[in-house]
Amino acid sequence: MPLRELPLFPLSSVLYPQGPLALRIFEPRYVDLVRRCMKTDSGFGVVLIVKGREAGAAAVTAAIGTEAKIVDFDQLEDGLLGLTCVGQERIRVHRTWTQPDGLHVAEVDDIEPEPAAPVPVDCLALRAIVERVWPELGALYGHVPPRFDDAGWIANRLAELAPLEPAVRQSLLEMADGEARLRVLAPLIQIREDADR
Repeated sequence: MPLRELPLFPLSSVLYPQGPLALRIFEPRYVDLVRRCMKTDSGFGVVLIVKGREAGAAAVTAAIGTEAKIVDFDQLEDGLLGLTCVGQERIRVHRTWTQPDGLHVAEVDDIEPEPAAPVPVDCLALRAIVERVWPELGALYGHVPPRFDDAGWIANRLAELAPLEPAVRQSLLEMADGEARLRVLAPLIQIREDADR
């Protein structure tokens, strides 16, 4: 796929395709980024910080991330800009640089969307977990249409909701096969379910 330029928003968390992301914006470089995205109806890349921090100087980020699209915004009580975003497709970062205003930019290519696949029989219990908690997830998931029959979609929601380390979330994001992600998640979710009993 051809390379394109995309502004980056490095975070200490992982965004999955079709997943929600709530952001509080206060740095001028990101206010400008939001203005540009809204004006051009474009997105920005969300990448996990491997070394460094969210604020301040450039951080070292993972090579695979997800493009985010702003779907709603409002002024928060503390005066900051609140964004609601939804993950689009995964991106591969080839080269990064920092603009004079401090905004991180990358040369990326789009990773082919994962084809929908049915949830395998041995993973139906995982689908049941997502179906059970879905009504309780509230407004954050209001822009995420449910796809309970898609193994990759179920795997992504479980990876978001389960209490996993960022490095584990990142390794799951990098897997291109939804069924394989479900099978990696299965023992982790089982352990958690057992601990909650």
